[in-house]
Amino acid sequence: MRVVQARERTAELVGRAAKVLPGASLGSFQLPLDQTVVIAEGRGPRLWDVDGNEYIDYVLGSGPMLLGHAHPAVVEAVQRQAAQGSTFYCLNEPIIALSEVIIDAVPCAEAIKFVSTGTEATFHALRLARAFTGKQNILKFEGGFHGVHDYALVSAFGMDTTGERRRVVDSAGIPQAASGTVIVAPYNDAETAREVIAAHAGTLAAVIMEPMQRAITPVPGFLEAVREATTEHGVLLIFDEVVTGFRLAYGGAQEYFGVVPDLATYAKAIGGGYPLAAVCGRRDILALTNPQQRGTSAYAVLGGTLSGNPVAAAAGLATLGELKQSGVHARLFATGNRLREGIAALGHDLGIPLQVPGVGPVFQVFFTDHPIVNHADTLAADAPRATRFAMELLRRGIFHAPNTKFYLSTAHTDTEINQTLTVIEDALRTIG
Repeated sequence: MRVVQARERTAELVGRAAKVLPGASLGSFQLPLDQTVVIAEGRGPRLWDVDGNEYIDYVLGSGPMLLGHAHPAVVEAVQRQAAQGSTFYCLNEPIIALSEVIIDAVPCAEAIKFVSTGTEATFHALRLARAFTGKQNILKFEGGFHGVHDYALVSAFGMDTTGERRRVVDSAGIPQAASGTVIVAPYNDAETAREVIAAHAGTLAAVIMEPMQRAITPVPGFLEAVREATTEHGVLLIFDEVVTGFRLAYGGAQEYFGVVPDLATYAKAIGGGYPLAAVCGRRDILALTNPQQRGTSAYAVLGGTLSGNPVAAAAGLATLGELKQSGVHARLFATGNRLREGIAALGHDLGIPLQVPGVGPVFQVFFTDHPIVNHADTLAADAPRATRFAMELLRRGIFHAPNTKFYLSTAHTDTEINQTLTVIEDALRTIG
């Protein structure tokens, strides 16, 4: 792999972007301006910027590109559908077919509704839970990321350090009326989860959780304990499978961990790189979104202009078709685990304290000698060191967002893993 160091075109475009996009950023992801990249092309597991620099990509669009960039089956499906029309605000064959595929794959899914982003999906899942139960509060786990709506940005990044588990609001502009309905608890603490669910059962509509929270795997019995407690107390369980859906297994985290929620949210992989997300689950809960109930107190509005977009559905169908092929997830896990275990081995050999929690195609590197079990553990790790690590990787042609997950695709091969481990060893030696 050859990385060209020229950045003239990049500097020009970043300068233009800074004038019109706050922080020269599309959202909350931002690199230092002198290392910001402007991507021109992606193919398979690699990216090229506007100056011709080549990178092995472990961001993958923040996860959607599970097949890698410009997969031929996805490109062909999108081109075919785009030639027939881009959006209709109406039923179309691709979205009906995709609905059937997802319901067939996902253990909890009896019915499904589509939106465009993961944020919308979790927002609507919470609305559905409140409508169905008649209760207002929700429980989330510290460090759980469920998008950027007002209920999600509570204790997603920050954390109360008083020991009283008080919620922390992570964004300006969130009203107390929204954040005040959110209860928080530590991830991977079954006893506390049971206690909090029982104590708030009378007002608690739902527990929303990432079954694998970011890259933190659930300890044995934790997911089962939450499922048992929610069932016992009449509280709905929502799995946010935006990341884990179709990634940990074809049936997602529900299949991988063997725990079935009442509702689940999906995005990223199901759109194959196009804006598409979904809420699925029990038929009696999803029935509240039936427009025939409009005008009644039971009706829960769910939808949007581009919900069920046929181009995104075509991309999703092509993606899931590839993921259903025999042996795909076994190879994906083998590749991801080789890289994850290789990074851990390099840290050990170089005497650098680091942890690499996660499984197969999604994991994160934390610079600490303490096992990563919950959000407090991630905050105690050396974040500045992780940032330096990511910047050293970027300089050497590995695209990885600082202090976030590594995503692997089916397009990553031993060639990319070998090159990446060589670069990572050099980067670790540099940061010490």
